Amino acid sequence: MKMIVTTIVAGLISSHAFAGPDCTTEPKEKWQDQKAFQENLKKEGYKIKKFKVTKGNCYEIYGWNKEGKKVEIYFNPISGEHVKEIIE
Repeated sequence: MKMIVTTIVAGLISSHAFAGPDCTTEPKEKWQDQKAFQENLKKEGYKIKKFKVTKGNCYEIYGWNKEGKKVEIYFNPISGEHVKEIIE
């Protein structure tokens, strides 16, 4: 029984550690247009492999930054600011 509880707790902790950030609670009508947002990133030198909207209401990209490094970046969809960036 103790091992089952330990396994469940470890699973909950690890899933929380990998959760993305929360970016906004504003309605989607206030968000920047997804296509225009991606085009602006490309003009800045980013290469986008995958773009999605997260459960935390962020725009998230997987791709490469201006320096050619592989990245995962979360953006606030209203302001466009970087909320979290992971460089591999």
